[in-house]
Amino acid sequence: MLRFWKKLNELYGWLAIVFFGFIMLIGIWQCYDNYYIFEHSGNSDILRYKPRSHSADGTAAAENPITDEMVAWITIDGTNIDYPVMQGKDNTHFLNTDPCGEYSLTGSIFLDSRSSSDFSDEYSVIYGHHMDYGKMFGALDDFLSESYLESHSTGTLMLGRNGEKTCSLRVFAAMRVSAREKIVFDMDNNRIRQFIRSNAEVLTEESESRIVALSTCADADSVTRIVVFCYID
Repeated sequence: MLRFWKKLNELYGWLAIVFFGFIMLIGIWQCYDNYYIFEHSGNSDILRYKPRSHSADGTAAAENPITDEMVAWITIDGTNIDYPVMQGKDNTHFLNTDPCGEYSLTGSIFLDSRSSSDFSDEYSVIYGHHMDYGKMFGALDDFLSESYLESHSTGTLMLGRNGEKTCSLRVFAAMRVSAREKIVFDMDNNRIRQFIRSNAEVLTEESESRIVALSTCADADSVTRIVVFCYID
């Protein structure tokens, strides 16, 4: 009987080792997963393909691994937002596809599939994942502070794959809104200006210029979106 209990205790000991070893492996995997996501949401590598001139001779495109679905490059000064803007046939493709066409948890910054690729619409919407450390569109939270918005209110939108035309961006408003809000996400051009005027948490100016909205999730488990509005000049 004594030998039986001794064997049983040894079995319990090994089971405990296996159990806690399994928990440790899960922890290591989560750390690696977070590291992987962080590293692959960076824009240091992709910046080498940012258009440097307004040349449309095709030279840059021939050396560029970014797919032909790139329609622009967006930069908001003083933030990590400095990315190519992609556009797919629908609004799901670039959720988990990077600008080079490869699978990626962080996806891409992308223009709504219903928007004109040259941003000629009176109102356009650009989407991006909300990542930690201000990666992708993780920086949009900060624009809910008026002082931050006022000190980070400039940017550029380079249109076309090779930056054939550069437009200035002026950040002028920010809000939290439901993902089901049709005026914002069905791109109701006729009512968007009044909606911003009535619902913005921060609003610094009003203009008749074209508007582009930058949208991201407020958090992983919410239908709330953080939307930052810019005028295109």
